[in-house]
Amino acid sequence: MYYLGLDIGSSSIKVALVEVATGKSVGVVQEPETEMEMLALKNGWAEQDPKEWWGYVCRGIKKIKQKYSVAENQIEGVGIAYQMHGLVLVDKQGEPVRKSIIWCDSRAVEIGRKAYDDIGEDICKAHLLNSPANFTASKLKWVKENEPELYRAADKLMLPGDYIAFRFSNVLNTTISGLSEGILWDFKEDAVADLLLGHYGIPKSFIPDIVDTFGLQSKVDAKGARESGLAIGTPILYRAGDQPNNALALNVFNPGEVAATGGTSGVVYAVTDSLSGKESTRVNNFAHVNYSKQTPRVGKLLNINGAGIQYRWLLNNLDVDSYEEMNSLASGIPVGSDGVCLIPFGNGAERMLNNMDIGTRLVNINLNNHTKAHVCRAALEGIAFSFVYGMEILKSDGINIGVMRAGNDNLFRSDIFSNTISTLVSQDIEIYNTTGAIGAARAAGINEGGFEKFGTYITNNDHVSTFKPLSDKSAYQLAYENWKKELELIIK
Repeated sequence: MYYLGLDIGSSSIKVALVEVATGKSVGVVQEPETEMEMLALKNGWAEQDPKEWWGYVCRGIKKIKQKYSVAENQIEGVGIAYQMHGLVLVDKQGEPVRKSIIWCDSRAVEIGRKAYDDIGEDICKAHLLNSPANFTASKLKWVKENEPELYRAADKLMLPGDYIAFRFSNVLNTTISGLSEGILWDFKEDAVADLLLGHYGIPKSFIPDIVDTFGLQSKVDAKGARESGLAIGTPILYRAGDQPNNALALNVFNPGEVAATGGTSGVVYAVTDSLSGKESTRVNNFAHVNYSKQTPRVGKLLNINGAGIQYRWLLNNLDVDSYEEMNSLASGIPVGSDGVCLIPFGNGAERMLNNMDIGTRLVNINLNNHTKAHVCRAALEGIAFSFVYGMEILKSDGINIGVMRAGNDNLFRSDIFSNTISTLVSQDIEIYNTTGAIGAARAAGINEGGFEKFGTYITNNDHVSTFKPLSDKSAYQLAYENWKKELELIIK
């Protein structure tokens, strides 16, 4: 018997199967095999059709069933992970009234910034733990102001995962964790964020019913079964945004536990029991998957736009053939790259730098002595230093790191990158080979098997290696301080 997991990304839909008894991954498929389309009618806009997500979900489920000879009655439950912060608006019949305004769309930035000023910084920090910023609530306000006819046609707002669950079941609901990622949850009142809805003039009726993150949320109905290939009555048992889900996939649930990813952008996601919004303009705070009023678990999310995309740019623009070649070149250069520093923030505004857009900077190059090997080393160190800089911000907001776990993605496969972070933060980094879709599939069993059993799935099946801090960190510390001086010259 199996659990099925979905990861609704903005580039593709991933579908995973895991064994119920062992949590072992059977396999993962992707739809489409090339990237999904994204509509950008203006600079900074990004939209997708929710119906296309559903079409790819159905194709992916049929593909994985056929590939592994699995019958619909062998799938005991479904878990859903999804791209965060998107806005799906539906009418009374559940039909989308417009395309989804997805996470990377920036049209509502000024609306959120003005709300933060008008409501007041202290109130936003105490109640929302965030600035309204460019999140789901602010996107809905944009629709209200700019597309009044569509706004009047809308009956409910949904996050992307809510919409997929609705298509399976014809039952419309959401979660506290999901609402918090849209800045639609008031942590102080432990209720829907009436203060922000009221400020935006949005009625509370837009909010669907709230269900628990784990447990029976709905069941596949006849139409959902016919379209998806799942059996009628298959339960939807879990739902969460991609970053809380990535932390779950790494068995990160408790205060002091930290999840990190090093893909195109970098993420450090630290769990705490503190309802602090001190760094709310630089760090996002969301209800983690196991949040409750009685046992608060908040995920502090620090995003670094200039991470893997920086290393990929070098791959495409240096005379090198692969990341492995770049890593090999870098390994021949000592710690500190002989003074060469790379500031890797060339992928737009950086929230942790208070939304400054400073670009990538390569400094201290000596044209007689330095080579592409120095640039490769400086890039790996510079990206690692940006993670360390971000973790200093998290520590200033009360985070104490006890356990750090990371996915086995491109950057964390580099010894230089992982050793640099591990040594500077004096913390082991455990590397696991898992994905969001696999995590979502396993999470479908948490309500029955509990968190302890879930944790054994990960330790038994996924652990790859552990990086330990080097005993002598002096060279790393000097290199980091030099890098930070270069950064501070730019941002001050």
